[in-house]
Amino acid sequence: MAGSSQVSHVGLVEEKTESLGSRRNAEGNKKLKYISLAFLVFQNAFLILSIRYVRTLPGDKFFATSAVVMAEILKLLTCLVLIMIQKRGNVKEFSLLLYDSIICQYLDTLKLAVPSLIYTFQNNLQYVAISNLPAAIFQVTYQLKILTTAIFSVLMLRKSLSRLQWVSLLLLFTGVAIVQVQQEGGQKEASISSESQNYKVGLAAVIMSCVSSGFAGVYFERILKGSSASVWMRNIQLGIFGTLLGLIILWWNDGVAVTEKGFFFGYTPWVWCVILNQAFGGLLVAVVVKYADNILKGFATSFSIIVSTVASVYAFGFHVDLLFTLGAGLVIGAVYMYSLPKASGSSSSSSSSNPSGSVRNQTSDKDPETDPFLPKNPTKEKGC
Repeated sequence: MAGSSQVSHVGLVEEKTESLGSRRNAEGNKKLKYISLAFLVFQNAFLILSIRYVRTLPGDKFFATSAVVMAEILKLLTCLVLIMIQKRGNVKEFSLLLYDSIICQYLDTLKLAVPSLIYTFQNNLQYVAISNLPAAIFQVTYQLKILTTAIFSVLMLRKSLSRLQWVSLLLLFTGVAIVQVQQEGGQKEASISSESQNYKVGLAAVIMSCVSSGFAGVYFERILKGSSASVWMRNIQLGIFGTLLGLIILWWNDGVAVTEKGFFFGYTPWVWCVILNQAFGGLLVAVVVKYADNILKGFATSFSIIVSTVASVYAFGFHVDLLFTLGAGLVIGAVYMYSLPKASGSSSSSSSSNPSGSVRNQTSDKDPETDPFLPKNPTKEKGC
């Protein structure tokens, strides 16, 4: 009898311990969600504002093409370190994995040349756009990447969108259009564009950046779904092509000037902050989003637009009027609406219409824009 009472007492203690542990985990995850929100808002807003700041400072301008190359190199080195950590410092296993994944499976590696070319082109376009557009205008207009990504997802991955998402895309386009009308009117009245800034060039650059971002993201997602290679390895393959293509663009666009002035001409601590944010921001955000969800991510993007706008008013003298407020409000609402989960009926019908599983359930924890950067369980890959 004493033995059985002892066992029951131990069982009660274990249940209480498990309950306490799960409660602590829930509280910890809740805190991490809010930390994730703050981090996402800071990363989104700071990158745009810092690029705008360093590109509008008087004096010597750094070469944007060299900054893109440096960001690619740092991303490549970071992913190499992460794989080395996964291999627990075993240099032999690390070397064999690189040889097998990059050299032996060269056809698989070459598939990454297309998105890598587009990503590198897009990164250069972002510098052109932010150099010619106010940070708030760029931040609002750049949300068109949601529209382009949705269109390419429907066309290339046969994904289905809910009615709410289609409505949000319409609101998004309307909001961006209102902001552009407001900006054009403001330019005619106040002649705010200077000789070194061209609004039309900036607008063309951000639109091309949105289109390229949408296509490259969906193409990359399609490649990831059809391959067993680890995601860090995919980023290494992207980094190799990105660095090479970035150097070609640098040579083509700024080759003579870089030869005369040097690769790191015009680099300041602020420029290095921009490069580090570009290099590690995406990877870090992807890991942080693990503790958040798609709705929180959409809210963070919306809130970062507000932060960028407020900061632009004080830092760059940006003027906010009624039309901009209306347009930005529509964009912020559309971004949040698009991130809401699908209704259960919509999700089930989508799944049944696409048995291959290419349609992602919106209520899932996985997000195609961020999940590709999270570490996955190592799988055995084909050798030479």
